[in-house]
Amino acid sequence: MNHKVKEAFETLQARVSANPGGSESVFTIRTALIEDVTCEARIRDFPPLTIDEPPSMGGTDSGPNPVELVLAALGTCQEIMYASFAAVMGIDLRKVEIQVKGYMDSKGILALDDNTPPGFTEIRFETRIESDADEDRLRRMIEMVEGHCPVLDTLSRPVPIQGKVWHNGLKLKT
Repeated sequence: MNHKVKEAFETLQARVSANPGGSESVFTIRTALIEDVTCEARIRDFPPLTIDEPPSMGGTDSGPNPVELVLAALGTCQEIMYASFAAVMGIDLRKVEIQVKGYMDSKGILALDDNTPPGFTEIRFETRIESDADEDRLRRMIEMVEGHCPVLDTLSRPVPIQGKVWHNGLKLKT
């Protein structure tokens, strides 16, 4: 069992339970188009993350593309939730691996068909767990992970998104 993860999770639970009004968080990142279709994302104090497209989309393949990052966010968020709930539930996990596949029709991205969405039409994932825990405990852990994974939740329900576009100090879109 990972005691560091268990302690961090339980400490956060206790802090939020003691002050439910202080439970909200805001995550902020900055991105910038660098050249052609290569972008950088600045997240906290980490080195810039390069995001690019493969050559078939005009990129240089110097980093994952945005839709791959969405899939990576889903897989890694679930793995983190597995580690957290396993620690709290006293389940020893030897291994957790997730394969995530996103299905997309390029006609939407390329503006060739207004009835085809530009994003994923379906996302599927398969999780492989290695543990000595019994099936009942593993099933309960799976329910906790899939019921509380923030990225799975965000992708599974409509989330309001607002955007503004500015040009030389003039708001072009609200």
